[in-house]
Amino acid sequence: MAPLSRLVRLRAVERRGRRSLRLLFLGTSLFLSPAYGSAQQSTEALNTLPESPGSSLSGRGSGGEQAEQKSSGSIGGTVFDLNGGIVPEATVTLAMEGSPSQTVITSNGEGVFRFSNLPPGKYSVTISSPGLETLKLDEIDLHEGQSHLLPTIALPLLRTSADVEVVVTQKELAVEQVKLAEKQRVLGIVPNFYSSYIWNAAPLPAKQKFDLAIKTRTDPVAFVITGVVAGVEQARDRFPAYGQGAEGYAKRYGASYATSALGRFLGFAIFPSIFHQDPRYFYMGSGSTSTRAWYAVSRSVVTRGDNGRSQPNYSYILGSFAAGGISNLYHPAEDRGARLTVDNALLGIAASSIGNLVREFVLRKYTHSVPNYAQGKPAQP
Repeated sequence: MAPLSRLVRLRAVERRGRRSLRLLFLGTSLFLSPAYGSAQQSTEALNTLPESPGSSLSGRGSGGEQAEQKSSGSIGGTVFDLNGGIVPEATVTLAMEGSPSQTVITSNGEGVFRFSNLPPGKYSVTISSPGLETLKLDEIDLHEGQSHLLPTIALPLLRTSADVEVVVTQKELAVEQVKLAEKQRVLGIVPNFYSSYIWNAAPLPAKQKFDLAIKTRTDPVAFVITGVVAGVEQARDRFPAYGQGAEGYAKRYGASYATSALGRFLGFAIFPSIFHQDPRYFYMGSGSTSTRAWYAVSRSVVTRGDNGRSQPNYSYILGSFAAGGISNLYHPAEDRGARLTVDNALLGIAASSIGNLVREFVLRKYTHSVPNYAQGKPAQP
C-alpha cells in the first residue's frame, strides 16, 4: 500500500507542474501579443497630455520637455489708462474655454503681464484695476506654439469715480502739474520748467509762480549760462567801465545775474500774481507751421490769463522795463539812463520771441520727463 500511495502523490505533483507550465506559456503569449502592446502605448499617450493651462508634468525625459516647449504658447500685453499712462499691479485673469479653473496674475511696474506654457485653445482675459473699468477680451484663439500679444489695452475711468475727480481743486491740480514740469529738462540737463505741454493746464496759484521763479534762478544751469553771458560781454568789452581781467568779469557776472533774476521775479512771479496772468509758454504742437510760428512769436506780448483767456502780456512787458530800470543802480554811471532801460527791455522781449520759437519747434523732441498724454493743443476735427 505504501508504494501505491507514493505513486499517487507523484502523479499529482506532475499534474500541478504541467498546469504551471501552461499558465507561464499563456502569460508569455499575452505579454508579447499586439493587444497588450497597444494598451501599453495608450497608457503612455495618456500620461503625456497636459494637466491644465500653465502647468507642467514632472518625471518626463528631455524629449517630453522639448515637445511641451514646442506645443505651448503664451498670451501677454501692457495695460494703460485712457491718458496713455501705464497701470501697474492690474489684476489679469485668464480662463480657458471648457476649463473651470482660472489663472490670476498682476501686471508689473511697467503695466506688462504674460501667461506662459499655455496649450492651444480658446481663452478669455479679464483686466481690472481700482478706479478703472473692468475690461474683458473674449475669443482669443491660441494656436500651438503661438506667442499672442494683445492690442493696446486702455482702461477707462469708472463712471462712479468721476465724481471723485471733480472734488480735486484747481489749486491741487496745478501743484501736481508744476511738480511734473519741474522734472522737464532738455537732454536731461537744461531746465524747461516754463513750457507747459498740457494745453488746458490749471492756472498757477501765486505760490507756484514764485516757486518756479526761485527754482529756475537757483538751478546750477542758470549760473553756467550767466557765466557764458558775462564772458561774451567781456570779450566785446560791453560796459567798459567794469574793466577787464577777473575783477571786470566778476562785475559783469554779478550784473548779468542780477538783471536776469530781476526780470524773472518781476515778469514771471510778481506782476503775474498782480495781474492774474500765467507766465508759462503753452506748447501748441498742432496746426500749420506759419500758425505755430506766429503764435510762438506773439507770446512775448500776448499771454493767457488765469481765467484762460488771451490778453496783453502786461506782466512780461512791465517786468522787462522794470528790471532794466533797476539795473541802472548797479551799472557804471556812464552806462546808466533811459537807453539802458529800453535796451534791456527790448532785448529781453526779442530774446523771448526767439526762445518761444525754439520751444514750439525744437525743445519738445529733446525734453525729458514729459508725460505721453501731454501733446499740446488738441487738433481740431
